[in-house]
Amino acid sequence: MDPRVAKCLLVSKVLVADGMVTENERAFLDRLMKRLELDEAQRQSVVDLVDLDKAESIVAALSKDEKQEMVSLLVDAASADGRLSVLELKVVRDLSFALGIE
Repeated sequence: MDPRVAKCLLVSKVLVADGMVTENERAFLDRLMKRLELDEAQRQSVVDLVDLDKAESIVAALSKDEKQEMVSLLVDAASADGRLSVLELKVVRDLSFALGIE
């Protein structure tokens, strides 16, 4: 799996954590996928959460700096709709711990 796709999948995991994805959250994910230059097939796999279970191990293999940037990105994603839900924050904390960034 391409690490760019894995990053977007983890962002998606945060966005869907509270059971709803707002328009602002969709826009956040769309901007990220454009910035990372995902092609249409990759974008669709992110939207469909294909191989979500594999994304964490891909991102965990990145450098410490990249993982720290990823955690910041996850926090930004959690607040993309203007509020931080408890469920989204729990996913961010769990992912941060799994990536070794606390």
